[in-house]
Amino acid sequence: MNLFKKLIPDIVAVVLFAVISFAYFFPAVTEGRILAQHDAVAGIGSGQEQKEYLEKTGERTRWTNSIFGGMPTYQMSPSYDSTEALGFIQKVYHLFLPTYVWYVFVMLLGFYILLRAFNFKVWLSALGAIIWAFSSYFFIIIAAGHIWKFVTLAYIPPTIAGMVLVYRGKYLAGGLLTALFVALQIVANHPQMSYYFLFVMLFMAVAYGVMAYKENKLKDFFKATGVLVVAGVIGVCINLSNLYHTYQYSKESMRGKSELVKKNSANQTGSGLERDYITQWSYGIGETFSLLVPNVKGGASVPLAANEDAMKKANPMYRGLYSQLGQYWGEQPGTSGPVYVGAFVMFLFILGCFIVKGPMKWALVVGTVFSIVLSWGKNFMGVTDFFIDYVPMYNKFRAVSSILVIAEFTIPLLAIMALKEIMERPSVIKENAKGFYTSLALTGGLSLLFALAPQVFFPSYISTMEMSALQNAIPQDQLVPILTNLEEVRVSIFTSDAWRSLVIILIGVALVYAYSIGKLKPKVTVALIALLCLVDMWSVNKRYLYDEQFVAKGTEMKPYLEPSETDKEILKDKSLDYRVLNLAVNTFNENNTAYWHKSIGGYHAAKLRRYQEIIEEHIHGEMNAIFSKLSEAGGDMVKVDRNAFPVLNMLNTRYFILPLQDGKTAPVFNPYACGNAWFVGDVKYVDNANEEIDALHDINPLHTAVVDRKFAEQVKMTAAPDSLSSIVLKEYQPNALKYEVDSKNGGVVVFSEIYYPGWISTIDGEEVEHGRADYILRAMNVPAGKHVIEFKFDPKSLHTTETIAYIALALLALGVVAVLISEYKKRKE
Repeated sequence: MNLFKKLIPDIVAVVLFAVISFAYFFPAVTEGRILAQHDAVAGIGSGQEQKEYLEKTGERTRWTNSIFGGMPTYQMSPSYDSTEALGFIQKVYHLFLPTYVWYVFVMLLGFYILLRAFNFKVWLSALGAIIWAFSSYFFIIIAAGHIWKFVTLAYIPPTIAGMVLVYRGKYLAGGLLTALFVALQIVANHPQMSYYFLFVMLFMAVAYGVMAYKENKLKDFFKATGVLVVAGVIGVCINLSNLYHTYQYSKESMRGKSELVKKNSANQTGSGLERDYITQWSYGIGETFSLLVPNVKGGASVPLAANEDAMKKANPMYRGLYSQLGQYWGEQPGTSGPVYVGAFVMFLFILGCFIVKGPMKWALVVGTVFSIVLSWGKNFMGVTDFFIDYVPMYNKFRAVSSILVIAEFTIPLLAIMALKEIMERPSVIKENAKGFYTSLALTGGLSLLFALAPQVFFPSYISTMEMSALQNAIPQDQLVPILTNLEEVRVSIFTSDAWRSLVIILIGVALVYAYSIGKLKPKVTVALIALLCLVDMWSVNKRYLYDEQFVAKGTEMKPYLEPSETDKEILKDKSLDYRVLNLAVNTFNENNTAYWHKSIGGYHAAKLRRYQEIIEEHIHGEMNAIFSKLSEAGGDMVKVDRNAFPVLNMLNTRYFILPLQDGKTAPVFNPYACGNAWFVGDVKYVDNANEEIDALHDINPLHTAVVDRKFAEQVKMTAAPDSLSSIVLKEYQPNALKYEVDSKNGGVVVFSEIYYPGWISTIDGEEVEHGRADYILRAMNVPAGKHVIEFKFDPKSLHTTETIAYIALALLALGVVAVLISEYKKRKE
């Protein structure tokens, strides 16, 4: 009973979080409406073959041929038997709340746990949870469908809470919390976010080390660090199947090093993505002020005409143009919205730099600066290059702007620490009057200057890309008045938010000052600040995640409920395995095609590197050739030169989907597709990747195979095939293929299947090695006679990692039991 009484305030806070989360998504959640986000909808298409296989066999396939000709499913559907227990734990943790509601709930709860670990009082912890959870970026990524990223971020604060408890001497409870949330964080499957927060944990660990040194407690510090290492290892081992195979896949994916030596070699990195791809989404230096004023660069890349308030400043003559221009005018290729942490939160953060004492403050300040500088990416290339070249794994991740998630963590944490100081010692405001007014000047004062003199701070309100497009499309004499009015419209967007931030800061400052002079009670002050911050951040978030975006359940399945007439026509072809190229869509940014067919295209952030290089070097050009050659031949594919698209032929692309008027499409049969497998009469050996990919321009893949010399033994021309040689695909599963071969002389067979380490090949049940041909395909030597060739994808490493994962789970369970026994003994005593 005493324990329950003690927990009542925490229970009330948790209930409050559930109510807030429900309220944000009302009425959509009560009406059963959902978000049909691009990434989520794309996942349905790419995952259909895996889903059908699971329903048919009860097993998971680790390979699919539904997108990009074929690829592992490690980062498409990272489900492993060993992590099923974690799935149940997650449901318990988010109290079985409805989808969307539990997203915000766990974001609130996680930061609350962290602040309680820091020994904050309940009401301050609840406020801290609100100012963390309602940071704009989190709601923006929900709207975009980046749910893996969101959930990973939600599990990071409780992971750090475990770290805090351990350094406070609560080794068992803290270690268990760390292990559990490391495991949950990894199973959420966004390594980039987990990686970024390793830097935060490092900064905080250094802070604890400095404190231990000053207090002569280094022995305890190293003991705690050891506990954290063990806890981290357990959490990692629980997810070893996912992590190991993701690591293996990364070496073959776009995250790995290219074997090509490109003309712009400076753009390449030692072992990861190319520099321009890593930094494509770089936060502008001036754009960083969105932390204080959300619309400093206009907000999201949505039509400018959609902003009714801004259109009051628009010349009606240009309204049509403004429907084509975006509201965002920064230098990123596009954005779903800014990173806004709250105007008054920024004031408290700056104030915290003055009134919070100790190494932890500096850890959070360093983390904030670190995050901001690295988010600038190509706008601050000296630092970015250093991290790309010398910091392990940094070059594996794109969109460096997303590292601002660190600032979104450190800013509210230091802000709430500052408020804690004020609540515990109101006189701190008077004692640090200079810091108080400096903080007001750097936030409220700056907002005022932005509102009064916007063009002094930001002279341009048109992005470089926009300016180039406008100059090319509109005569100079007509362009000047358009640019003048466009600037006036966008300045109004910026200044409106600058005034807004100023008002919020002044209200917050008034509340804090009133408390410091004894005019307000502590709980009333915290409640009013919580309301202020919630109204502020809630209203900004509603710009990017709002009720009208939610649609009736089932809408996300609309593209998949009924195949189109074109799909139906193609599906009449009952051949076991062939590919389709959809030219009526953005081929490499959609997965609808993959729901019905095995697609040449697809959408995934980590496709196989060699396939991406084939797209760039060959497939893009061949896609253009299809249109031109087919037009020249009057639509008759028989009259089209088969050599116009040799790579598509070797990928067994049997059908092209072409666009017609009024959104309609038509299937075109490709009579030149090479089939599932074929004997070649010649093998051309090359010395490197450049020669291999270039040679495909000059050969007919039906007759000649291009092979890197490293595979010369596996793909060796021993005899020319006779004209009656045949190889037929007899059985197809995404992870198992069976062929029957009949050949008088034997020879080299090329398979229209994507080469990837881990596939096992056998001839008549005996394992034989196969090699790579034509840059991306499989090939092997086949002896004379009749044979059965099989390919299977069932990595042995999977069974090993699963065993280790179960052992780690058992250790975690033992830790839970140990904590329960320890607590029972304490209560008994």
